[in-house]
Amino acid sequence: MSLKIVVLVKQVPDTKNITSDAMTPEGTVNRAALSAIVNPEDLNALEEALKIKESVGAVITAITLGPPSAVKVLKECLYRGADDVVLVTDQKFAASDTLATSYALKCAIERIGDCDLIFCGRQAIDGDTAQVGPQIAEKLGIDQLTCVSEVVATDSRSITVRRAIEGGYEVVRNKFPVLVTITADANEPRSPSVRQVMIYKNIATRCVPSDDVYMYPDSKLCNYIKEWHLDDIKADPKLCGLTGSATRVKSIENVVLAARDIRQVSNDEIDISNLVSELVTEHILG
Repeated sequence: MSLKIVVLVKQVPDTKNITSDAMTPEGTVNRAALSAIVNPEDLNALEEALKIKESVGAVITAITLGPPSAVKVLKECLYRGADDVVLVTDQKFAASDTLATSYALKCAIERIGDCDLIFCGRQAIDGDTAQVGPQIAEKLGIDQLTCVSEVVATDSRSITVRRAIEGGYEVVRNKFPVLVTITADANEPRSPSVRQVMIYKNIATRCVPSDDVYMYPDSKLCNYIKEWHLDDIKADPKLCGLTGSATRVKSIENVVLAARDIRQVSNDEIDISNLVSELVTEHILG
């Protein structure tokens, strides 16, 4: 058995040190002013795919939508064990919100063809919307399992997961195909393999036109990073980039949570009642 798994990864700004240069006058993120990293929960998603590959057998294709510099996150996937990688890049994708992003990724997945599983991180640290994964599933017309903290079991036809819900969790078994969003609690992502780094650190990128049918890799090594443009995935330009986006970022802030005075409250009923009243008065509760 060899499952076909797509893992969606994103290059995101390092949000630790945001400055006033982080936004453009048009209300989009100025990614050139921020250092880039792999979205943390996308590494958790990749780790789950790799664990399935090791346990039951799978071919993993990682996809990212972004500028040419996003090849860095695809290399990180190869360093960890992905079999194939695709960069979806075009100036026409610039300034995409979640609607435009999910549409472009849906088109890319359709070019790849039938897959059993689509893994992605629950949300990206730059937008924190948790919308792209579910939107892709909706556009593809497949099931979705969100906020998954554990993959319990996988076989040739289905996956069983534990997912967070309001007030607790549930264990769900779902037949393929299905899109799964993974949380940081699911695993500890592995480090890159030194051997894989040596193999792929200088891997080249090659444009692959739309008339080339995508074939899941059957060799042990990825020969090049596939580069697909808007026309290569047959995307409608009216639904991409800023034109296809329904939202704009108004502003961005670097919020630092600083500790203040610590108060200890006994479990006395009157003390607890007074504390609740104080929190309501200060609009912290209620």
